[in-house]
Amino acid sequence: MCRRFDSVPGHHLKKFKRRSIQVNNLTRHLRLSKINPSDYALLDASRILQEKPTSIMGKLFSPFRLRDLTFRNRIFVSPMCQYSSQDGFATDWHLVHLGSRAVGGAALVMVEATAVSPEGRISPGDLGIWSDDHVTKLSQIAQFIKDQGAAPGIQLAHAGRKGSTAAPWEKQDFLSRSEGGWETFAPSSIAFDKKYAAPTEMTLTQIAKVEDDFQKAIQRSLAAGFQVIELHMAHGYLLNEFLSPVTNRRTDQFGGDFSGRTRLPLKIARSARDLWPQELPVFLRISATDWVERGWDLPQSIEFSKELKKIGIDLVDCSSGGIIPNAKIPMGPGFQVPFADTIRRESEIATGAVGDITEPQQAEEILRRDQADAVFIGREFLRNPYWPIQAAQELNFNLNWPKQYERAKPQT
Repeated sequence: MCRRFDSVPGHHLKKFKRRSIQVNNLTRHLRLSKINPSDYALLDASRILQEKPTSIMGKLFSPFRLRDLTFRNRIFVSPMCQYSSQDGFATDWHLVHLGSRAVGGAALVMVEATAVSPEGRISPGDLGIWSDDHVTKLSQIAQFIKDQGAAPGIQLAHAGRKGSTAAPWEKQDFLSRSEGGWETFAPSSIAFDKKYAAPTEMTLTQIAKVEDDFQKAIQRSLAAGFQVIELHMAHGYLLNEFLSPVTNRRTDQFGGDFSGRTRLPLKIARSARDLWPQELPVFLRISATDWVERGWDLPQSIEFSKELKKIGIDLVDCSSGGIIPNAKIPMGPGFQVPFADTIRRESEIATGAVGDITEPQQAEEILRRDQADAVFIGREFLRNPYWPIQAAQELNFNLNWPKQYERAKPQT
């Protein structure tokens, strides 16, 4: 994930506690699709605050099988941009960054949003897979992850109107061409905000090129040895821009109603499933809601996920937001879990929960209550590459350590 939310401040947690009583009696009777988006996180927070911890542990570390691939547990490393590439090439930074999370016990290590074309990058430092030359280093990374017992995955992406930006630490937003930026493209010529240039509205030829770029990227991902691909359709990037009525004002077959706005994303999802080996899973990340009136919302995400299941997509990674810069998002621990829960039940498809999941007990409870099939963890893995080892200790699970580290394992 390249756009993440900061940890929830203490005053928000107090707000959740105050309001949890108000929503406690509603959680069993109200469908989330009928509730104001600002209450989604509050509903889940009320459950966590009022439930006692379970005494039966182990769901977090139970194996999880999709098609012919079995994950050793249900802890997945969320894709997180490193902004550390040149011309799209992976480096030793990526090898060590991703490899250490595999050593640390994660079941799936997902490579960051990897651009399918140069103009599909968020920043000049983004990872890329638009050239066969990119495959060599990616292959080394994928193999190392496998050697540690984890599954290597890669997220394939196009930034759309949110491309041509500087790395976050450079304290600058949009890059002009003279500053090393490039022309950006989107379904409609609507700028992300006043700091960004308006993107070029895509022609049918350019839309066809994006389809082709994704297809080639999928084939290169397979050549590199990845076992999972994830299509990035969240956080306000190109395919999310096609889905959302906020950013898609087209009047042709790729705009308008739900069918038109989902046409390109579904075509790319269908190509992915056709091109990827049948024995290996395909994931897809969505923003379950734009957090804005008359935008993309949970009911549409449910219907979209039903279509994805028909295609053969194996898991929906349920995030939210990113389509506009100042959406009012009720952030808090596990604030996006209700999306994974609802889509899992209503669309009958496997889901991953993501967003401010930091504590082992929290992750265990999400899975124990069948709100998701796996948890994607992002920033907590930046803080602690060995989070699964810590989680196993807290949950009294005997996790196998790398043999090189076994002499440091606490004796029980």
